[in-house]
Amino acid sequence: MHPLTSAIQPLLSRIGARAVPLEERRPDDVLLYWEGSPAVAVRLPSEELTSALDRLITQVESELGASLPDLSRADKQRAVRLLEERGAFTLRKSVESVAKKLGVSRFTVYNYLNRERS
Repeated sequence: MHPLTSAIQPLLSRIGARAVPLEERRPDDVLLYWEGSPAVAVRLPSEELTSALDRLITQVESELGASLPDLSRADKQRAVRLLEERGAFTLRKSVESVAKKLGVSRFTVYNYLNRERS
């Protein structure tokens, strides 16, 4: 593995991208150079995964160290708080989307939000 790959791994994880071997790169991958030579190709997430809400959820999952459905109840509440702080719930149909990702009902997400606002 090229040293650049290790160096950029935290960034790739945060944005939902991944490094791919040069021989497997596709035309839409981003090619990164090291000292003038191709070093690593970066495959960005597909279009449907790059919505604002999906990016916020990916960031929160990264911070909490697990995917939303795998979080404890307390961490799910914390995830909702973090998402609210970042403006996630100003987006259309975000409560429904977050509830589905968390594996809870919309009512539960509203309860978490109301608890934080009290």
